Amino acid sequence: MLYFVIKCALSGIIIAAVSEIAKRSPAFGALIVSLPLLSLLSFLWLWRDTGDAERIAGVSETTFWYVLPSLPLFLILPAMLRAGAGFWPSLAASCAVTVILYFITAWVLARFGIHL
Repeated sequence: MLYFVIKCALSGIIIAAVSEIAKRSPAFGALIVSLPLLSLLSFLWLWRDTGDAERIAGVSETTFWYVLPSLPLFLILPAMLRAGAGFWPSLAASCAVTVILYFITAWVLARFGIHL
């Protein structure tokens, strides 16, 4: 249980630190957010928990495929905000498009024999 609490605390501290950095410097905050910190932490925790290289390889490869349909979120959200849409509707629309693109990506990849 202590191990789980440590994982949660460390992950939370990183997220909180990034949000504080972004308040002071949006560009530096964006740079840090763009780093695959969550993925790297997940790989580290998974290696520590299982030692299973194949499982980590699978998570890494699947993450690659799921990153691609998430990229439009980072264009839709600012476009809607700059067009005067509210924050919550913009975030909701961006997330909805991302979810739809996840399903489309999974469907297209399955037709090529790649199952996520």
